[in-house]
Amino acid sequence: MTEKITILHTNDLHSHFENWPRIRTFINNRRDELNAQPNSSVITVDLGDAVDRVHPLTEVTNGKANVELLNQVHYDAVTIGNNEGLTNSHEQLDELYDDANFDVILGNLLDNHTKLGPSWAKPSKIVTTPQGTRVLLIGLTAPYLLTYPILGWQPITPDVILPKILAKNAGKFDICVLLSHLGLPVDRILARKFPQLNVIIGAHTHHLLVHGEKINHSLLAAAEKWGHYIGEITLTVNDQHQIVSDSAAVIKTATLPEQPGDAAEIAEYQEHGEKLLARNKLARIKAPMTTNLIGHSRLVNEGLHAIMEKADTQAGILSSGLFLTNLPKGIVDRNQLHQMLPHAMHVMRVTLDGYNLWRLIQEMEKNRNFLTKFPQKGMGFRGKYFGELHYEGLRYDHDAGQLFFHEDLVSPIKTYQVAMPDHYLFIPFFPTLSIIGQNEILYDENLRDVFGDYMAKHYPLTQ
Repeated sequence: MTEKITILHTNDLHSHFENWPRIRTFINNRRDELNAQPNSSVITVDLGDAVDRVHPLTEVTNGKANVELLNQVHYDAVTIGNNEGLTNSHEQLDELYDDANFDVILGNLLDNHTKLGPSWAKPSKIVTTPQGTRVLLIGLTAPYLLTYPILGWQPITPDVILPKILAKNAGKFDICVLLSHLGLPVDRILARKFPQLNVIIGAHTHHLLVHGEKINHSLLAAAEKWGHYIGEITLTVNDQHQIVSDSAAVIKTATLPEQPGDAAEIAEYQEHGEKLLARNKLARIKAPMTTNLIGHSRLVNEGLHAIMEKADTQAGILSSGLFLTNLPKGIVDRNQLHQMLPHAMHVMRVTLDGYNLWRLIQEMEKNRNFLTKFPQKGMGFRGKYFGELHYEGLRYDHDAGQLFFHEDLVSPIKTYQVAMPDHYLFIPFFPTLSIIGQNEILYDENLRDVFGDYMAKHYPLTQ
């Protein structure tokens, strides 16, 4: 007698709550439907990046609202993405899953203090079906070697940790499923390197595998991003608990029926988050602060001074596309700040000798016109266009090809420090930063909180 195991999966929701009610209804109904069939069982998983601080409710609850929503589906296992791992402080991540009714599966992140995996997660989990098939779930997240240590975590690369997890579970499972927030290129490599991985469910690179992808013994599946799709994997298993057939499919969320009350629920998430954020008053300004994609921008000018003050530098670089809204005259609250700077990025202090600072500015000037209306996506950016580059404390003379630091010609042998968003390190346009820059990311605050501190100091509520 054969057995059917169905895996329902979501990934990279990124706080797109507008899709959540239909996802929740579908998964709960589909699980009931499948469980009612003979010799059928269901496993539900999420692949991470459910949290994204771009949404006000996520921001004000540090992601705990997202966990409450995930609880509504009663997932069997969830792994984390870089948004859970890197946009929360160490303490916030330690507390994020306190009220979760699901298991967090994460095998490649250690606490720098204890040298152990976090207390709120375990590297793997075995789900045994009613027919006795043992399904091993392993969770791995993208190992950001540069940034996780700043927050007190030590990431481990998949090729190092996977053999250890598989060896520890040897003889204890019939089917192995990898919950991967590693990206499609890594998933394909792992499928070729580890034949024990029967199924690899992918995330992180927001790829869509409509019918899955078969590589050697592994079935790869993925459901894109933002809750646009729900994934469904079907495994047919024989009496020896071996897979005899497998398939992957996706369901487009937009085609699912909308329930009465869905629209009101979605609106409430937004409104409630904004109201909670707006309670936090930060500053008072006597005139509007406006932003422009091209040309002079008061907000960019204030932002430059804010990041320079944070990094304790005499020069700064910012792009106009960072500022999404204006600040009107009057009281400035945290909700306005969140709408204006929803990005998951931080201030970075860059130290370069004069020659390499000149080379960095050459790269910026070369890309300037291209980047102004470049539709930047990801890498912490939550806006529309990269925007125009602005300098403070630096001046580039195009005719002479010379760079000035506070009107002194930059010396190739002197050392200079410049403040800028860490975003510039992760995009491919300014290679000097990653090749030669001494880059110190100030991870204790995100960009909007740095700007908020600056506003509170220089434009106090009590003025």
